Amino acid sequence: MSPLRRKAALVFALALGAGVATGELAARAALVERIETVYTDLWHRLAGKRFEPAHVALVVIDEPTLAENADTPLVFWTPLFARAAERLREAGARVVGFDFLFTTSAESWIASLPLRDPAAAEQYGLPFRQAISRGALVLAASRIAAVEGADEFLLPAPEYLLALPDLDVAARVGLVDLPADDDGGVRRFQVAPAIALPPDAKGSEAPRLSFPALIAQRAGAPVAEDARLRPITYAGPPGTVPSVPMRALLAPGPLDAQVADMLRGKAVIVGANYPGMNDVHFTPYAAGLFGRSGRFMSGAEVQANIAETLLGARITRAAGAGERLAVFALLLALASAAFLYLSPWWGLAVLAAAATAAAGIGLREFAELRLFPVAALQLGLAASYLVGYGSRLTREERERARVGSMFARYVSPQVVAELVASPRLPELGGRTDRVSILFSDIRGFTTYSEKLSAPEVVEMLNAYLQRACGAVLDEGGTIDKFIGDAIMAEFGAPVAHADHALRALRAALALQRTAHAFAGWMESRFPGRGLHPFRVGVGVHTGDAVIGNIGSAARMEYTAIGDTVNAAARLESATKDVHCDILASAATIEAAGPGVRTGRSDLIHVKGREQAIRIFEVLDIEEPHQPP
Repeated sequence: MSPLRRKAALVFALALGAGVATGELAARAALVERIETVYTDLWHRLAGKRFEPAHVALVVIDEPTLAENADTPLVFWTPLFARAAERLREAGARVVGFDFLFTTSAESWIASLPLRDPAAAEQYGLPFRQAISRGALVLAASRIAAVEGADEFLLPAPEYLLALPDLDVAARVGLVDLPADDDGGVRRFQVAPAIALPPDAKGSEAPRLSFPALIAQRAGAPVAEDARLRPITYAGPPGTVPSVPMRALLAPGPLDAQVADMLRGKAVIVGANYPGMNDVHFTPYAAGLFGRSGRFMSGAEVQANIAETLLGARITRAAGAGERLAVFALLLALASAAFLYLSPWWGLAVLAAAATAAAGIGLREFAELRLFPVAALQLGLAASYLVGYGSRLTREERERARVGSMFARYVSPQVVAELVASPRLPELGGRTDRVSILFSDIRGFTTYSEKLSAPEVVEMLNAYLQRACGAVLDEGGTIDKFIGDAIMAEFGAPVAHADHALRALRAALALQRTAHAFAGWMESRFPGRGLHPFRVGVGVHTGDAVIGNIGSAARMEYTAIGDTVNAAARLESATKDVHCDILASAATIEAAGPGVRTGRSDLIHVKGREQAIRIFEVLDIEEPHQPP
């Protein structure tokens, strides 16, 4: 694996590992529980009605029922409740629960009056007590949790407790208390709340199960007594549970057939649902969608949803650890791979898309009665983004500094700045690019070496190469190497330029002009030495070459190799035979485009190459006319 790929793999591993670890930690430690609750509420509202309740029904005291009995205080409704219970028995209801706290009986209230009829007081609630004694009803109670010692209970009035079969409170009375989250929302329930009883209390003397759990148990559902908080599998928004107004049961004559069919075989909860009552609750449906206000749900319907959850075995569970980790790993791997190659702005788009996909997964899982930790996954995606781009930034800054330091020896400062600012750094391990290669050589250098001392030769070379390198660098060329008095340069690498051929030809003409000017420097510096006029030969060829760091572990250099390089070197050597200063191949002339003025042309064979090369003498470049 190349160094670049190893570094990329390391960044990928860091981003993926950070994402999975952050997401899993958040999911296990419930670090984003509040946000997960917001998502779950949203899933409820988006889903709307999720299923038709098949096991429960409601009988409600609605506003018309109240209006028909406006002269009767609710404490005196027990005869009406007894009649409703009888009609429900006739309709075939499996079990009936009254979601009312009968803490005061009509008999007790009448008995407390100064003028009273004792016989009437005793007989007033008899029908309701008889319904209780038959074991057909589930009554409601409430627990007052004690800070220290035993809990206290708001139980049905003694008259009703004494009517219970076998005086078994635990089997006939359920707790209607609904556990609320920190924001007051009712989203979870307990089958059997943890209760603190006095040491000498018997198990049957106090309620053990919650009201809906006791109804479900009496209706035949297996109910395991534990105090765990479980999600309520709501069937839908308020009004989803089938509901019958209580006045329909109190009406004279036979029960409506459609109403009887709705109640037959159901666990029926009798409760209140009229304006002004205080038994309403904030549920996942209360916030509404798109700025619209939602509706609170009556306590009776919340209890019915819990009973339906147990009777229908529609238990909502958290997604399993294996499934959670698999989804985390897959989505985070895809996102981390994108973060590896895309710019940070495009990475943000990928992050948003992945976060949306996570929400989609959460919604799909919700439909399957599983709660998937969307917020935890999104937090993991954010961590992956930060770690991925943080690592990339650190690595790329180091890489750019190293590349800039390395190429400063080869190219102009402008090219170095362009190189390090480019989104694509050069692959120092080597790649094939289409480039233009330039070779330049001093004519008769051997003669100069014979007639000048060694220090003078070095002085001459340094003076000329300083000027010659400027001509190459000004055109964005890369000084590959000095081979004695020769210069090898590339155009189009490491920074890609579409006009690299034209740049190379302009550099060749600049080298020619530099040589003419340097001839004057030679005459003034070394007068009377019998030196021939200073000239150079330049060869340029365009084609594919392998560019990169080439060498051994002990010594490496950035260079170009291949047939294109060899051909350019041969063209430079051919300038001596053709007797011209600059020779370029047909490939270079064609790539440079119009405007190149050429002289002689020939088809030559060069050493080490079977195919002949069409060459052109380059005289000048006519720059396009600029309008005034």
